Amino acid sequence: MNKLLKRMLLAAVATLVVLVFVAFLLLRGSLPQIDGQLALAGLEAPATIERDAAGIPVITANSRVDLAFATGFAHGQDRFFQIDLIRRQAAGELSELFGEVTVQTDKQHRFHRFRALANQVLEHALPSDRALIERYAEGVNAGLASLAARPFEYFVIGHKPEKWRAEDSILVVYAMFMQLNDARARQDVRRGYAYRVLPTAVYDWLYPPGTSWDAPLMGGPPAQQALPGEDEYSLRDLPDPISARAGHDTRQLARRSPEQGRAPVPGSNSWAVSGAHTESGRAMVSNDMHLGLSVPNIYYRARFVIPGARGIDLTGVSLPGTPFIVAGSNGHIAWGFTNSYGDYSDAIVLRPGKTPGTYRTPDGERSFAVHTESIAIDGAAPEAYEIRETLWGPVDDTVSYPDGEIAVSWIAHFPTAVNLNLIKLETARTVAEALDIANTMGMPPQNFVTGDADGNIGWTIAGKIPKKAHFNPMVPSDWSAQAGWTGWREADEYPRIINPPGGRIWTANARVVDGKALEIIGDGGYDLAARAQQVRDDLLAKDIFSAIDMLAIQVDDRALFLGRWRDLLLDVLDADTVGDDAALAEYRRLVENWVPRAVAESTGYRLVRAFRNEVRTRVWNGLMEPVQAHYEKPVDALTSNQFEAPLWQLLEERPVHLLAPGYTSWDALLLEAISSNLAWFADNYDSPLAERSWGEINTAAIRHPLSSALPWLSRWLDMPAVALDGDANMPRAQGPAFGASERFSVAPGNEEAGLMQMPTGQSGHPLSGFFKSGHDDWVQGRPRPFWPEKAEHRLSLLPIGGIMDN
Repeated sequence: MNKLLKRMLLAAVATLVVLVFVAFLLLRGSLPQIDGQLALAGLEAPATIERDAAGIPVITANSRVDLAFATGFAHGQDRFFQIDLIRRQAAGELSELFGEVTVQTDKQHRFHRFRALANQVLEHALPSDRALIERYAEGVNAGLASLAARPFEYFVIGHKPEKWRAEDSILVVYAMFMQLNDARARQDVRRGYAYRVLPTAVYDWLYPPGTSWDAPLMGGPPAQQALPGEDEYSLRDLPDPISARAGHDTRQLARRSPEQGRAPVPGSNSWAVSGAHTESGRAMVSNDMHLGLSVPNIYYRARFVIPGARGIDLTGVSLPGTPFIVAGSNGHIAWGFTNSYGDYSDAIVLRPGKTPGTYRTPDGERSFAVHTESIAIDGAAPEAYEIRETLWGPVDDTVSYPDGEIAVSWIAHFPTAVNLNLIKLETARTVAEALDIANTMGMPPQNFVTGDADGNIGWTIAGKIPKKAHFNPMVPSDWSAQAGWTGWREADEYPRIINPPGGRIWTANARVVDGKALEIIGDGGYDLAARAQQVRDDLLAKDIFSAIDMLAIQVDDRALFLGRWRDLLLDVLDADTVGDDAALAEYRRLVENWVPRAVAESTGYRLVRAFRNEVRTRVWNGLMEPVQAHYEKPVDALTSNQFEAPLWQLLEERPVHLLAPGYTSWDALLLEAISSNLAWFADNYDSPLAERSWGEINTAAIRHPLSSALPWLSRWLDMPAVALDGDANMPRAQGPAFGASERFSVAPGNEEAGLMQMPTGQSGHPLSGFFKSGHDDWVQGRPRPFWPEKAEHRLSLLPIGGIMDN
């Protein structure tokens, strides 16, 4: 019996070894070929992909369509599973791979019917643009087919990859719209909850256009609005306050983390200095676009070359799934983007018609167009999903608004909002030409910053901007009598700035302009401008800049914004207040001796940040008591990104009539915020408060999409979980899974002196030497060259029948 058991055990071990070996061979088989030659259908002439030690390619071809094919080939080799997920997420087709767990996600995206829109965009594209996208798709499929085994992720999920289609590249663009715009105009709805209840003066005070931190390129900070008087708005003697019903005592609030619910840090930065501020006399452009971070990174570094007098040589970051360099330099101009946070979606209150199934329009009653989408689900029957559409956009059945059903008008729902004009930047030679192109581009509207080799710099908006009339675009509005959108802004209506007197341009997701220009762009929730102000002041602190100087600004993690909050906290915790309370004394000591930066080792920074969060929450909730009392159920009223202005005004003036219910004084509110934070730390950690460093919670969580389902492989699939410097309201905007998707600084025509960093690596394959290459440089902020370095691998792509000598 023992012998039989031993034989069975040996057989099981042998079988396991064989299975592991086979799995390893299959895994290695999905690594791309990066040297040698391949003969491929679809090429008109030979092309090459030369990779350096980090896997960054120089892709060379004799025509733009062949360059698109070769780019698609590289993306298909290195990133196919990534781009498959991007297209499926945009189209609402993830459940075909992952089953019922992603059905709700699919519905959120299927609501927009992006696949149908993508086909319309492609159908109306210029023949040359359509040919480019089609050739790129052929290249992606050739790259996928060149692998000896399908990408490893498909073995894990038990599916085979489906071929890339031309319209899938448009879906990738729509995926960016989803990341960068308010796709369902929810900010309008959430702002509307407050707008319907508050007196006009109070609403305007709580939702100001900016703060004292504003640093726009046009205009200055807005004037501080007066506090509402006691006769206008008072929180005293409210009957049965909402906070009391929820349990407004220190113990209850201590259970809520002052660090929970942190939204992704809005943090893209881009700036330019003119040639008067560089040694070369060329303009210099810096860009770090902040997005959600995962494995692999959303971008893919590359240099594109078409030899000859009419050729191109451009370097930057490409977007896998598309054949373009999104941001970078072509030797004549350099350019970068930040999200403009303009107002590109609106919530429409529908008025029902007299006939069931209709709604009112300026031209009379209309019936809803009803589309039934079928969501394929792995391991289950397809699920039907019904979408009602109006002439303005789809009806959002997931939101409840007191004035009626909400339809969403969003630029992405119009096929004319998307085009391939980004490609024209490849051959632009001047700032003026680049700005003209930007104003015609069809993409999520962005701040476009550019500089040229002659030293000129400029800013404008890239992307379509709708014309609006006859309604308040900040809250849900009735369009039944007058249409809200009347067309698109013409290119000559776009605001732009060329060569400002100071020779510097900066954008950081905050308000950039004022007056008529701001009216054109709108307010889609632009950021508090503390980060923009810090960038501006960094740029004004020097006269001549190098790429190294620009990198220092990109990784500037000084906590200037929180400085006054630290001072406030120390004022509250005076000697009489602290007394002989050891916990308060230690708390004060850590704050007083803080490292005034968002660096991993700083405990004081974390405590000051938590104090502000707690005070902000308590003050806002108090101010919203009358709003919440107006509704039968709690509503999620929007907190303005500019709430810092009224918040700090309250803390300076301390009016009793605007003190949140349940507090006897403003000092009592501030002390309770401190006590609540101390209690939360004590309840959630066993070790001393001094060990609560910023890096303890700002720890990298940059993960592969499958690692949560395969936790035993997460160490292999994910980037290292290291403590990260940076936070909101400073140039180095950084969260655990949100941050700079790239950092570069370059003067066009002087690319060899430029710098670039990117998180994760070029390859999406964990066995590739390029999987994490360069990631630690990004974490540490170490400079890396803008151009790919010396080629160590060369893959020649040949037309069928082509011959190339080594």
